[in-house]
Amino acid sequence: MIDERDKIIIGLIQGDLPLQKKPFAKMAESIGMTESEFLERIRALKASGVIRRFGATLRHQEAGFSSNAMVAWIVPDDRIEEVGKAMAEFREVTHCYQRRPQKDWKYNLFTMVHGDDKDACYQVAKRMSEATGMDEYILLFSEKEFKKTSMAYF
Repeated sequence: MIDERDKIIIGLIQGDLPLQKKPFAKMAESIGMTESEFLERIRALKASGVIRRFGATLRHQEAGFSSNAMVAWIVPDDRIEEVGKAMAEFREVTHCYQRRPQKDWKYNLFTMVHGDDKDACYQVAKRMSEATGMDEYILLFSEKEFKKTSMAYF
């Protein structure tokens, strides 16, 4: 069970970290805690499963990756776990999800790939296909980004 202090900490760490040498010390100070107390609370939240992971969101265009595509795959149900894990290992993949196929849309595994250009994304998908034996896929390229944010809980 989380308390009000935990909610405040989660609220602080779910956004951008301060651009300084000790960002957690600055956040801890803002709520009257030491950096070590603040970090210990985060570790406890992670150990209890309240926080599943702590990650960074890359703004891919600012990092030089001008192209990205959602690759939709048709994967046999009995291989979905194996193939999903294998595809998730590719460094160019930032998201990998299983979803239920729909009436006219038979794709059930989705990977977001990033590259320098469209051809690079096609090459990543081809390597993934060769590595897994999955050859039914389509690339859906991003045309325009309307929103990109992390979930805000508190």
